[in-house]
Amino acid sequence: MKKMSLAFLAGASFLAGINQAAAIEAGPAAEPAVIYADQPAQRPVRTAYAERANMGGGFIEFLFGDGPAQGGRYQAQPSYEPRRALLPPMGPEQAMRRQEDVSEPARPAFDPKYEKQLVEYHGKESPGTIVVDTPNKFLFLVQGDGKALRYGIGVGRPGFTWSGVKTISAKKEWPAWTPPPEMLARRPDLPRHMEGGPQNPLGARAMYLGSSLYRIHGSNEPWTIGTNVSSGCIRMRNEDVIDLYGRVTVGARVVVI
Repeated sequence: MKKMSLAFLAGASFLAGINQAAAIEAGPAAEPAVIYADQPAQRPVRTAYAERANMGGGFIEFLFGDGPAQGGRYQAQPSYEPRRALLPPMGPEQAMRRQEDVSEPARPAFDPKYEKQLVEYHGKESPGTIVVDTPNKFLFLVQGDGKALRYGIGVGRPGFTWSGVKTISAKKEWPAWTPPPEMLARRPDLPRHMEGGPQNPLGARAMYLGSSLYRIHGSNEPWTIGTNVSSGCIRMRNEDVIDLYGRVTVGARVVVI
């Protein structure tokens, strides 16, 4: 009997300890909320340990719980602004370049009527003669039998056009360029000399007209063909001036109208 009493007291003491631990875990009992007539009922504050079911924590709780615990491992990530806002700001040079790209007008397309083509020719000039039609911006190489090869050209700006008869006094491939004093007086910013090459304004070929400052030459700006653009020289596309260069000889007659 004494042994049973001791066992009963030990069990009761054990149960009392469990209840006391549960009471400590649950915390003090919340006081009933007071609701006033002019105030809506307030929802009790939920605490993670009192309201959330034990799902084992970690990723499972993140998936099936009603939100990550305060200070837990899986917290809501802050919302980021669009990616563009995260890029570093453009430097002054980039901003200026972008502004120039936007403001620079698109180059006009090459007009197909200025392509090289064989056309009818009923003028009085003999085969091998070059005829420059300044107003219509065409150059004709007379072939004979009523035919001529026609090329599109760029001609002098207003005040720089001219007419007359010249001969081809020299031919040069990828010519160097030395601006004459008259041009330097108008454009002191120009280089005093420029070796031949793709960036040279005389282009791939040049045919010099007598002792004058004028030339029939190529250009790396094909969009200027068909316009009044030069200081008196006859400008052609590089592919066209190469073709013409191979067809004419030094001493050929050039008639500019």
